[in-house]
Amino acid sequence: MKSSGNNTLEPLAPRTLHNDMRKSESISLNDKFNKLKESLKAMDRVIIAYSGGVDSAFLLKAASLSGLGRTLAITGISGSLPEEELSFARDLASSLNIDHRTVLTEELNNENYAANPPDRCYYCKKDLFSRLRRIAADEDFPFILDGTNADDTGDWRPGRRAAREEGVLSPLLEAGLTKNEIRDLSRDLGLPTWGKPATPCLSSRFPYGHRITAEALRRVNRAEQFLKKFGIEDLRVREYPDTARIEVRPRDFGILLNDEVREKIVAFLKEIGYKNITLDLQGFRSGSMNEALSSANLKDNG
Repeated sequence: MKSSGNNTLEPLAPRTLHNDMRKSESISLNDKFNKLKESLKAMDRVIIAYSGGVDSAFLLKAASLSGLGRTLAITGISGSLPEEELSFARDLASSLNIDHRTVLTEELNNENYAANPPDRCYYCKKDLFSRLRRIAADEDFPFILDGTNADDTGDWRPGRRAAREEGVLSPLLEAGLTKNEIRDLSRDLGLPTWGKPATPCLSSRFPYGHRITAEALRRVNRAEQFLKKFGIEDLRVREYPDTARIEVRPRDFGILLNDEVREKIVAFLKEIGYKNITLDLQGFRSGSMNEALSSANLKDNG
């Protein structure tokens, strides 16, 4: 990556990882992992977009084992990232002896993001990846990587368009590694993230078209952190006007419906601004806000 004469970064030339990594599903998990490490080693110097979640943490670990010349993990900080996730990400990167840096992103200042359209994630990733690309150009990192995996191609992921535009590569996807395979390898490698629940950004708690503000993000985060005190791991608090819709696994319904617990939850959620508190009888579904999108949109990952 380099700058042109007018100090504008030139777009990255399209690049791909090793084509021979796209093999049949019969390839062993160890073979996938070894080829991933070989591919990373060949890159020598990489920036990894790192959230501390299952996928990016595994990619960091793989990079640390691959013999890369240098790896720089960068986490984007905004109101949509819970503080506890940032603390976890920092601690994990330190334990892997990976250089870690944060950058402030400003997607909430972008009306295209704050209005919360179905392609909201595109504007978030565009902001983050463009910042990483500038760092890569200034500090001579030829490659920027993210943690997209093979399962992500089946979901609505408009952020992938931003990745392509900014020349960001997805080595886990290229290796054909699924989420379950990444969790299995993470467990074998002793990563604490192997059983970590999915932690998408807080903006995913709002139905499309419901405006996202810093105050609303803080509110849903406080609500979820309060519910976790009762021993519930997989949960979401979805925010609608004046309403909190709680999603938990059906097996955890009993916890919430215990009279003492229910009264505490209702009191706290009303205290932080919700007038109506509901329990979604369909239970926890990651990405449930995407259920309102058409099948045509779901096929378009940017």
